[in-house]
Amino acid sequence: MNKSEKVEFISESLNKLYPNPPIPLNHDSVFTLLIAVILSAQCTDVRVNLVTPELFKKANNPKKMIKLGRKEIRRIIKPCGLSPQKSKSLFELSKILVKKYKGEVPILLRR
Repeated sequence: MNKSEKVEFISESLNKLYPNPPIPLNHDSVFTLLIAVILSAQCTDVRVNLVTPELFKKANNPKKMIKLGRKEIRRIIKPCGLSPQKSKSLFELSKILVKKYKGEVPILLRR
């Protein structure tokens, strides 16, 4: 069994065992899930879920995230840690989504 066959076997096995795994991060769209996942780096899901309601109330799509600005994003997400880099990442990601993908998370990133 080569490497790609092993990967396929493991993937199929996990899909059979866990067909619909729960997602512990609160979200209401593909975009908000992507943002929550980025915030979860070096942070607990519990902390992310405490921070995201304020963030998503102000910016639940890429255009609103850009309008919010890096400084305000950084202020809101500071409890998650690594806020300088994460705020930059969220802001730049939002700009890319608006410029290249009409403000939508492309289907290839949804896998």
